[in-house]
Amino acid sequence: MKNVYLEASSLAERDEKFVLATVVNTSGSTPQKPGACLLVRSDGSTVGTLGGGCVEGDIWFAAKEALRHNSEPIYKDYFLNEEIAAQDGLVCGGSMYFYIEPVLDPSSYTDLTKAISNAYDGVGAVAVATVVNSNNGNIGKRITILPSGKAEGTLGNKALDEEAINSAISCMPMGKTHRFETSSGDEIFVVAYTSPPSILLIGGGHVNVATAAIAESVGFRVFVADDRKEFANKDRFPMAEKLFVGPYKDSVKQFDITPNTAIVVASRGHQFDDVALEKAAETEAGYVGLIGSKRKTLLIYESMLKNGISIDRIKSIHAPVGLDLGGRDPSEIAISIVSEILAWRHGKTGKSLKIDDGLIERLVSKNSLSEEIQ
Repeated sequence: MKNVYLEASSLAERDEKFVLATVVNTSGSTPQKPGACLLVRSDGSTVGTLGGGCVEGDIWFAAKEALRHNSEPIYKDYFLNEEIAAQDGLVCGGSMYFYIEPVLDPSSYTDLTKAISNAYDGVGAVAVATVVNSNNGNIGKRITILPSGKAEGTLGNKALDEEAINSAISCMPMGKTHRFETSSGDEIFVVAYTSPPSILLIGGGHVNVATAAIAESVGFRVFVADDRKEFANKDRFPMAEKLFVGPYKDSVKQFDITPNTAIVVASRGHQFDDVALEKAAETEAGYVGLIGSKRKTLLIYESMLKNGISIDRIKSIHAPVGLDLGGRDPSEIAISIVSEILAWRHGKTGKSLKIDDGLIERLVSKNSLSEEIQ
């Protein structure tokens, strides 16, 4: 979404009207998740996507009409039935809910879009809570929240503002979204903006070279540390935002480690992995992984326990690192590592999405799987 808000910031500075259409809720199988955003300029050109197809086309048309008529914000919902799926070449059976906001006073949007753009660049964080659906005339009310809890604006009353602030603060570390309803039926959508996820690779060997390339391709900021200059340099890691050459025990102190950070330890030997993993475990990194055998891992865990690392923190470590894909060469191992990190970020298991054999067998006796899928 960074490109959407960079463009929004640019348009706001030029005082040009635009529309932001955001997915605020989904259920079932859908092509996009909450937070996905489409910007529609006054000439009809766009930045971002809501998943494509005729639904996006309809949202685009609604956005254009909203600008033409200087409309208030709009809430729209779609059920992706067989007719829509056939038009789009999709096989979806879910529902999508959209908030369409015409930005008719772009100058009033400048500070917000700048704050969001800065957050994506690693400068602070910000969250926005908006009434996206209301039968009480509250649609469009907004509150902007900083990590300190300081807020600007109101959703209508103090209690609701406090609930939104608490939700926003919990969403900020990972840049998550949250939706809730009030007792009066208003729907509130909270979206947090923070720096992109980062990955710290401790060790500049072949696996971490491959891991860096794949991680960057899926939006991670890449940091690298090694005690050998020839293994931690821009020629070897051209995508690295920051490099550190020095003792492994000092590696994590050189970087901004947050709950949105993954650390992968793959140094040049057991004695270095030991201290590097222990230092990584002492940070607030949301994901810590170690390349190595189970035997080596247990030996390091034993040392960490003796040095006061809690058993709960040790249990949270991903070691041996990665999903069981059976790969042997560095690129295959890197794919398994980044796949596990993505599963962690999205709260998923990493299991196969393959349809259960039992459902396939029931095709013999059933004409439709719709009841089973629901």
